[in-house]
Amino acid sequence: MSRVTLNGGGSAVNPNASPSPHALGRKAESTFGCDVFSKRVMQQRLPKDVYRKLLATIEAGQRMEYEVADVVATAMKDWAVENGATHYTHWFQPLTGSTAEKHDSFLVPDNSGGALTEFTGSMLIQGEPDASSFPSGGIRATFEARGYTAWDATSPVFLSRGPNHVTLCIPTAFVSWTGEALDTKTPLLRSMDVLSEASLRVLRLFGRADGVSRVFATVGAEQEYFLVDRAMYLQRPDLVAARRTLIGARPPKHQQLDDHYFGSIPAKVLAYMADCERQLYRLGVPVQTRHNEVAPAQFELAAHYEVANVACDHQMTVMEILRTTAPLHGLECILHEKPFAGVNGSGKHLNWSLATDTGSNLLNPRDETHSNMEFLVFLCAVIQAVSMHAELLRASIASAGNDHRLGANEAPPAIISIFLGDMLMDIIDQIEAGQRKSTMKGGKLDLGAASMPHIPRHSGDRNRTSPFAFTGNKFEFRAVGSASTVAWPATVLNTIVAESLQDIADQLEAAFGSSPTDQKRQAAVGKVLQRVVKAHKQVLFNGDNYDDSWQHEAARRGLANHRTTVAALPALTTKSSLDLFKKAKVLSRTEVKSRSVIEYEKFALQVSIEARTLSDMVRTQVLPSALRHQAELSEAIASTEAADVDPGELRTLLEEHVALVGRCASLERSLTAAMAHASDDPRKHAEHAQTAIRPAMLELRTACDELEGRVAHDLWMLPRYRDLIQIT
Repeated sequence: MSRVTLNGGGSAVNPNASPSPHALGRKAESTFGCDVFSKRVMQQRLPKDVYRKLLATIEAGQRMEYEVADVVATAMKDWAVENGATHYTHWFQPLTGSTAEKHDSFLVPDNSGGALTEFTGSMLIQGEPDASSFPSGGIRATFEARGYTAWDATSPVFLSRGPNHVTLCIPTAFVSWTGEALDTKTPLLRSMDVLSEASLRVLRLFGRADGVSRVFATVGAEQEYFLVDRAMYLQRPDLVAARRTLIGARPPKHQQLDDHYFGSIPAKVLAYMADCERQLYRLGVPVQTRHNEVAPAQFELAAHYEVANVACDHQMTVMEILRTTAPLHGLECILHEKPFAGVNGSGKHLNWSLATDTGSNLLNPRDETHSNMEFLVFLCAVIQAVSMHAELLRASIASAGNDHRLGANEAPPAIISIFLGDMLMDIIDQIEAGQRKSTMKGGKLDLGAASMPHIPRHSGDRNRTSPFAFTGNKFEFRAVGSASTVAWPATVLNTIVAESLQDIADQLEAAFGSSPTDQKRQAAVGKVLQRVVKAHKQVLFNGDNYDDSWQHEAARRGLANHRTTVAALPALTTKSSLDLFKKAKVLSRTEVKSRSVIEYEKFALQVSIEARTLSDMVRTQVLPSALRHQAELSEAIASTEAADVDPGELRTLLEEHVALVGRCASLERSLTAAMAHASDDPRKHAEHAQTAIRPAMLELRTACDELEGRVAHDLWMLPRYRDLIQIT
C-alpha cells in the first residue's frame, strides 16, 4: 500500500532542527513523484478561502464546515481520478494491530447507460463500515454492526497503487455507533489535544506562549525487521502461521562475531530497501536511515520526526510497504519480535518529543541547561509521569511476541526506568540538593592523528540497555515491539505527561502568586522540581539494565518487573489508570476495559495458534523425519551385525534416538492436553496460555531442537536456521 506526507500534509515539526519537512517534501516530490494530496496540490486546486479554512483545520484543529468539505471532496476526487483512481476508501486502524479499508467506486449510473463520478463532502468526512467483526472488547455484540469512520484531516490523503488499480485512501478514525473508540487513532488524537493544552499552560507561566497556538507530540519511529528467502519461508508452517520459528536449533555461527552489525548491505537487500524507500518517498514518508542490525538477516529503517498522528499513520504504511514489497524480490519480511530463538529479536524505538507550532523543541536542553527553567519543568514532568505510571507504560507495549524479546541481551528489561546521561543526572542531583549552579560540558576529542579534526564530545553517553532514554533532545522508548503500532504507547505517553504537566502547573501557579518576578519564578521552580525529584528519582538509572544486579536494585527501589504480558495487562484497569484516562477524556472507563479484554484475547489466541501449529508440525514433519532417521540407523546396525561386526556406539545412538523420539511424541500429547483446558473468560484463557500452554511448548521445542541436531540433513523436512538467516 502507498501512503503520505513529506511535503506538508500536517504541521510536521522536526525537533532536531533538520531541513524543513516542506522543503524535503518538494525535493522528494520532484525526484520520485507524489501520491499525496499535499498542501501544494491543495493550494493549486482549491479556492483561496477554502484552502485557508482547510489549513485552519489541519494546523489549528478547527472544525470543518460541510460546505468546505464539499469543495475539498470535489478537488480531491478530480485529482485522484486524473491519477488513475477508480475507488476511494476510508483507511483506519482497528484494534487488530493492522489497518483496514473498504473500497467504494467513484462511479455511479447516470440512468442513460453511462456513469458519472461522485464524491461529496459527506462521503469524505464520514463512512460506515461494518463494525461487527472487529475487536470491541464487549462494547458491541456481534449483531450490533453499525460503526463510523471519520476523516482525520490532519493526516494527508494518499493514493494506493497496485498492478492494475489506484485507490484514494483517506485516513480516518473508527468509532462505534455509540461513539466509543474502536481504533488506535481516536484516543491518540484526544491525547494530543490534552498534551497541547497542558503544555501551553506551562508555557504561559513562563511568558513563552506568545505566538504559540499549539504544542505537538512529535514521533520518529525506528523499525527493525528480518528478511527470509521466500521459498524457505513457505516451507516453514510456523513462519507462515505465527511469523516466528516455533522449533529450530541455533547454528554454529549466528551473531557471535558481531560482523553483521552496520556491515555492508547485501546487493539483494539493498535493491529491496531502495524499492521500499522509493514507494515511501512518493507517499511523503520521510524515511532517513537504513542499515544492517545485529543479527544475521536483520535490518533497520528509521523515519524522520513528524507530528504524532501522522508519524503513526506513516509507521503503519512502512510496515505494509516492507511486507508487500519483499515477495517482489524473492524475500519475506518478518516483523515479529523474536523470529529465531537464541538470536537477537527486533524492536521498534519510539522517539518522542514536544514541539511548538512555531518550531521550538521543548525538550532541547540548550546551553547552560541548569538555568533553563522551562526545559527542566518539562523534563521533570516526564520523570514524574513515567515514575507514576511505569506499569501502565509497560502494559502499553505488552504482546505475546514482545514477551520473547524483553529482558534478553538485545532489548531493555521489563523494568521501566529512565536514562538521563551524566549531564542531566548531575543537574537532577543539583535540583535535589536545592542548588542549580552549573552544566557539565562535553569538550572535544583529540583522535591523535594530525589529519583528523578534534570532534565535539557530548556531555553524556548513550545507553542502549535502557527502556526509556533521553537522547539529546527527545526520549527514546526502546521497549516497543517491532510488530506493534506506535499509536497506543504514544497515546499513553502523551496522556501521562499531560497529567504531570497539569500537576506541576498547579503547584507553580500557587507558588508564583498574582505578580511573580523572575527571582520568585526561579525560587518557586526550584522548590517544586525539588519535590518532584525527591518523590520520583527512584525511576532514574544510568547503569547497565542488562546486568542481573539491576533486577535486585530495582526491586529494592520498588520498581515493578512484569516479565510477561499476562502480568503486565492488569495495570490497564487499575483505578489510577481508569481515572487518568477518564479525567483526560482520552478514553472512558468502558473503552479502557474493552482494550484490556482485547489484549487478553489477542494474547491467548496468538499462543493458541502457535501451539496448534507446533503440534501439527511435530506430528506431520518432525516425528516422520525422526522416524525415517531411526529406520535408517536401525538398518545400518542390522547390516553391520549381519556382517558379524559389533555396531558399538551405533546401538547407543539408536537407543538415545528412540528415547528422544518417544519423549517428543509424549510431549506433543501433553501440549494437546494443555490446549484442551482453555477458558471462555479472556483473562483466564490468557493466564492458562501463559502458565500451561507456553511451558508445554517450550519443553516440546527443546526436544525437537535436540532431534534436529541428530537427524540427517536430507531427512529433516524443514529449512534450518543456518539456511534461514543467510541472505546472499
